Amino acid sequence: MTGYAQLWRAAPADWSSAGVAWRGLADPVRRRRRGLAAGVGTLRTGWSGGAAGAAGARLGGLRAELGGLLPVLIEADQVLAEFAGRLRAAKARLAAAVALADRSGVQIDRDGVASAAPVPARPRWTGPEAGGFPSGVPTRPPGTGGPAEVARVAAVVREALALADAADREAADRLDELAAAGRTGWVAPPPPGRPAADAAPALVRAWWAGLTPAQRRWLVLHEPGRVGRLDGVPVTARDQANRLLLADRRDALSADLRELSAGPGDRAARRRVEAALAGLDGLAGRLAVAGPPRAYLLGLDERGDGRAIVALGNPDRSAQVLTYVPGMTADLADAPGELSRAARVLARCAGVAPDEETAAVLWLDYDAPDFLHEAAWPAQARDAGPALHHFQEGLRATHEGPPARQTVLGHSYGSVVVGNAARDHGLAADALVFVGSPGVGVDRAEALRLPSGQVWASTAADDVIRWVEPPAQLTGRAALATSPLATAVSLLRPDDHELWFGHDPVDPGFGGRTFPSARYGHTGYWEPDNPALDGMARIVLGRPVTP
Repeated sequence: MTGYAQLWRAAPADWSSAGVAWRGLADPVRRRRRGLAAGVGTLRTGWSGGAAGAAGARLGGLRAELGGLLPVLIEADQVLAEFAGRLRAAKARLAAAVALADRSGVQIDRDGVASAAPVPARPRWTGPEAGGFPSGVPTRPPGTGGPAEVARVAAVVREALALADAADREAADRLDELAAAGRTGWVAPPPPGRPAADAAPALVRAWWAGLTPAQRRWLVLHEPGRVGRLDGVPVTARDQANRLLLADRRDALSADLRELSAGPGDRAARRRVEAALAGLDGLAGRLAVAGPPRAYLLGLDERGDGRAIVALGNPDRSAQVLTYVPGMTADLADAPGELSRAARVLARCAGVAPDEETAAVLWLDYDAPDFLHEAAWPAQARDAGPALHHFQEGLRATHEGPPARQTVLGHSYGSVVVGNAARDHGLAADALVFVGSPGVGVDRAEALRLPSGQVWASTAADDVIRWVEPPAQLTGRAALATSPLATAVSLLRPDDHELWFGHDPVDPGFGGRTFPSARYGHTGYWEPDNPALDGMARIVLGRPVTP
């Protein structure tokens, strides 16, 4: 059982670093596999007969064994990173208990027992990652707390220790299962039958739950393209599959580039390969960041402009989950930058509620408009609707424990995607947020199928999106400009707050709620000193938002 002093001395960063070290072994394993493959090729060209066949089979077997280790190395990193995250939350709760004790005149001894009786002075606490015991500046004289105050402090201490104890037991069990799998076999073929790509996430979740751990690892290893995109497969398995897929596709594109560079080749094809490879390299670099929070790769497609779904923190384990949908021109090359916006919301959530686990997802799984003439029409937003609906249903299906509070946030054209998905298909969400929106495809908040109190919007006063008017109004204004009655008509004409894709969601007539933003233009909602960032975080957490 985790003790008070043990929790204070625990260093979550050390566990995260250990996970990164395990994950880092994947690259040497891949290099060794490639070396074995090259060895098999050499044998086939220069050696024949029974001995050659036996040698080739042995090399192939070794290569398969190394391949079976790859998902396990990623899984070990996941286990240790999640353990570190829960330790951080437990330590934050313990810090809250100490702060409450100091405010209430309650004493906490070295065993974590709260009482009103004075105890020997404690050394000053130097931070949750440091050793020693915490000590704030009491706002009431020590030992003056009554029974009610003592009970409240004791309850918070128990909650912190219970969270740490549960995290420790779970991590130990998962690592024990990995060790046992090493003795009995990492992978085993599953029975026939796979869910269709568009199968209901709840059905996919039930299918996955019916497999053994070895069968799941087999699927991750041998069918990563299928597993990585199936809504209803748990986040950890999707991350393992997509990280393997990312490495394989980088290798394949690198080989294509070498081949194209060896001769005159097709310059256009070479540029396409270079662009795709650069996008994958940028994403791989972001995934390699040690964190916290750890990144989970939930979807990947390097074709065309490229697509990616990346979570910061594990959505299956978090009490709050944000899904962020970016807008015009977003593609695979932009994924690291767009992910930084989700990370800023997540960091602000941690500042407001350090003892809660929250995750943020970048959902870039649609063909975003590249040019203004494309962004002027809702076709690409409508096309994205079924996929966003399906993804949110998948988050509900795979979540562990009580349902998470799910928030979907759309920026610019991304708000059109979110609005169309909610209107036409429904979204598994507890709140919708629109920032810098040109309209969301409806004229009233209730058309989004959520209570109006959970539909939020913010647009900066200097955001150019405010001047984006629908075609009908632009045509009317052009005609008025040639008329001597233009001034009089403009004074009599009511402001109907119509934007390109419907009623302005920040207008009171829309029926939703608003939160403030400073003057940072169309892309500054995530600036650290912008109140919009605090508003987004509080909506994600379900906390009161400052008007």
